[in-house]
Amino acid sequence: MPFCQKGDVRIRYEETGRGFPLLVTPGGGLNSRVSNWPTAVFNSMEEFKNDFRVITMDQRNANGGESTGPIPTGNPWDAFADDQLGLMDHLGIKQFFFMGYCIGGCFAMKLIQRAPERVAAAVLVQTVGHRDDDPDYMYRSGRDVWAPELLKSRPDLNMAMVEQYLHNLYRVQPDFVYSVSRDFARTCKTPMLVLPDETVAHPYQASLDVASLCPNAEFTVYPWKDPPELKARTIDRVRRFLHAHVPAMAAAAQ
Repeated sequence: MPFCQKGDVRIRYEETGRGFPLLVTPGGGLNSRVSNWPTAVFNSMEEFKNDFRVITMDQRNANGGESTGPIPTGNPWDAFADDQLGLMDHLGIKQFFFMGYCIGGCFAMKLIQRAPERVAAAVLVQTVGHRDDDPDYMYRSGRDVWAPELLKSRPDLNMAMVEQYLHNLYRVQPDFVYSVSRDFARTCKTPMLVLPDETVAHPYQASLDVASLCPNAEFTVYPWKDPPELKARTIDRVRRFLHAHVPAMAAAAQ
């Protein structure tokens, strides 16, 4: 269980396989952590370990995880990007793929905005996003599910700080994927593959909007999780998409 330490932030990560780096973050909202992989819609650590150097991490302050740090009320999405880019720096990795499940769709868009030259391609799996009929769902989930457990172990935090943090995550920039604007998406040239869902937390419309606005985005069929044969073909499409976007210099070196 290796760790990456930068200032007062400590990130726990794992890796497997070899080849071009693929950073993957499991779902779980603010509880996105390595131990979620066995129950993921598909386990990227297992599926892609023979194709890429697959790296995963506990997100900062995920309950049940081992990554810790302050609650950054000012720029919370940037703080997640700092952690992810900091881990890549720690591992000596300049360019990589990113695949994010659930809240990882928001991570993906912020990473691309922050460091477009580093993210060679991205896959968004069942992305979190705004929905008109329940715009405060993610805020409530953070307040009612994530925060109470976190506060038990963090005497340095209080609910007022948490509520400000959640406000800045989910209310400051609503109407899309929270971490970036629609205007940014229209200018985003990074190749993307979007795997949609339709739940309260993962609205189909958010995935459709990403695929519609981002010029180089592709969209899978929906639904794709059943039957098993369709799910297997969708996973293989992810594999082929990523292999097709390995940078030329990295491909030549393999």
